[in-house]
Amino acid sequence: MALITKIREKSGLAAAAIAISLILFLVGSDIFQGKSSFFGTNSQEVGEIAGEKIMIADFQKKVEEATANYTAQTGKGPSEQEQQMIREQVWNQLVLDIAYKKEFDALGLQVSDEELVDMVQGNNIHPSVRQQFTNPQTGQFDKTYVIQFLKNLKTMPAQQQQAWANFEKSLVQDRIRSKYENIMRLSNFVTSNEAQKEYQTQTAKFNARLVHVPFYSINDSTIKVENSQLEEYLAKHKEQYKGYNSRSIQYVTFPVIPTKQDTVEFYNQIKKLAKDLAVAPNDSAFAMLNSDVRTPYLVSYSDIPEAVKTQLGTFQVGGIYGPFKNGLTYSIYKYGGVKKDTLFTIRASHILISPANKSDSAKAQAKTRAEGILAQIKGGANFETLAQMNGMDGTAQNGGDLGYFKNNGGMVKQFEKAVFGFSGSGLLPSIVETDFGYHIVKVTDPKTNISYRLAAINKNIAPSQSTLDRVYAQADNFSNANGTLGAFEAALKKDKSLIMMRADKIAENATSINTLANAREIVRWAFDDNTAVGDGSHKVFEQENQYIVAYLTAKSDKDKVKVDDYRDEITSLVKNQLKGEKIKAKMSGLSGTLEQIAQKYGAGAIVENVSNISLSNGVLNTAGPDATALGRISGMKVGKRSKAFVGDNGVYIIEKTGATPAPALADYSVFKNQIQSMTSQRTSYYINEAIKENANIVDRRNKFY
Repeated sequence: MALITKIREKSGLAAAAIAISLILFLVGSDIFQGKSSFFGTNSQEVGEIAGEKIMIADFQKKVEEATANYTAQTGKGPSEQEQQMIREQVWNQLVLDIAYKKEFDALGLQVSDEELVDMVQGNNIHPSVRQQFTNPQTGQFDKTYVIQFLKNLKTMPAQQQQAWANFEKSLVQDRIRSKYENIMRLSNFVTSNEAQKEYQTQTAKFNARLVHVPFYSINDSTIKVENSQLEEYLAKHKEQYKGYNSRSIQYVTFPVIPTKQDTVEFYNQIKKLAKDLAVAPNDSAFAMLNSDVRTPYLVSYSDIPEAVKTQLGTFQVGGIYGPFKNGLTYSIYKYGGVKKDTLFTIRASHILISPANKSDSAKAQAKTRAEGILAQIKGGANFETLAQMNGMDGTAQNGGDLGYFKNNGGMVKQFEKAVFGFSGSGLLPSIVETDFGYHIVKVTDPKTNISYRLAAINKNIAPSQSTLDRVYAQADNFSNANGTLGAFEAALKKDKSLIMMRADKIAENATSINTLANAREIVRWAFDDNTAVGDGSHKVFEQENQYIVAYLTAKSDKDKVKVDDYRDEITSLVKNQLKGEKIKAKMSGLSGTLEQIAQKYGAGAIVENVSNISLSNGVLNTAGPDATALGRISGMKVGKRSKAFVGDNGVYIIEKTGATPAPALADYSVFKNQIQSMTSQRTSYYINEAIKENANIVDRRNKFY
């Protein structure tokens, strides 16, 4: 029955595992950025996939079912972030069920009942079934467990029967997807000419001398770019720049900080709680009920805050101590004495010196170095400084601090034995050898097996309602007085205490903005069809400890690519074009040797030699991997010089000084297989791109969530 219980608990998880593997098949690009506005559509449509409209009521029902399954499996409701993930999984499943299924059906792909049986209990068990039905004694898949489970399936609750049905559905989807992908993969073919070309690209070598004038040799500030030039560039390269839906905003925050009066009232509350804690018949329960941050009643020394440790020696059983301040949290404690544990806790630092390899000579060198460092510390050198200078693991930057740890096998045996065998605190007299190397060790807090009974009330100081109301009124008045972006910018000039924040290119499914963690309401406002560029939010958004007023500064649309969507990138490219034309014009009028041309050109011109480079991995020294220049060199005849031309990273004049052709091969199958393998690895991505493009996916979830 233990196995049945396990399957009942995990059958839903197994189905989720298959679903996730299918979802991963979708990942790799902007599949969920193809969203549009509500122009001419039903406001109850959450999206459209392959011509099939998805209504919000149907989508939400599936989300609620998935949420219920999540809650049943985890024993708790999902957080906001987890709820977002659940909605994403439901949407991904719809893409699989609709867009992919149409492609599968068009080819007549299916999984027969016999094939499903074979995957579950036959000769070709699916990996997810193997994972779920493992013999706990052997750790191996056991088919008898599957058969036993299926025999008992009809006696299980309806919910578990449905979970198994969903699991089998996921197995079928995964198998059909594999068949489809294999068909596409087997359709790839590499010709002998393609293989020969790849061989020559990798093997043929050439040498050259060149004059290179990089674009960066001309200062950006000297090149003026007109907006019309950017528009022209975008029009010529529109296939390279895909549209996307985004919004940019500016906003101002009004932080809510407790006032002096709030602090006084809070401190009076703490004092009253301290009096009540002192007489509470069940002090630990009282502390738990009245704490904003709950902490265990029985705590080890390592878990006690540093401020409390310094006074712990003065605590008396039954006494009330505090308040102790940690940020905006104040804590009071009722001390209930100590309790001895079976395990000891200790805190230590170390300096690890690892040998370069496993040879005896390397070990001897590491040991000698470690002993030398130990001698320096014994002579008065600072342990932490030497740890930072010499330590060979991640603790070095913290002065070798390992923190607190117990004698429960968390450290390697030799190290644990040495440290817990040491009495008191201080430097261990000898180095400690382990499989990792040689350790110089200092105990910073001596071992102890004492736990402390501390009933702690931890309260976060918070602003009063009157303070909240006052700051909200301030933010609301600002919003009403400055309803547009222009008015907002004018207000910023008048009031220097206001701090403007900005967030550019926010995605429509974003849940956070900069450091604002739960900013979904702001994102939805920014993407609302009625919000225009220049509009203020006309409302105050509430975040933890602050109020926010926002203004929309820009928007992009996937169906309408604008220069502003890629302004910085395109401006840089157009500037390089203009620089290239300017450099080329100057170089074209020069003659002589390459050195003479560089000298005549002046500052910025570089003469370089490159040797034994190929088309596939050639690097032109300071110019880097310039594909245009490499192609020119490859196509030139030995002894010839090119005219000045613009490459990817600057302007060049090149002389080809030598070449080593790729030797002829009788068989190019190695290179054919190489290309075939690379193409096969990208098959999933190509399939995904083709299916999603053909499905014309429209995602409007951001309108509802």
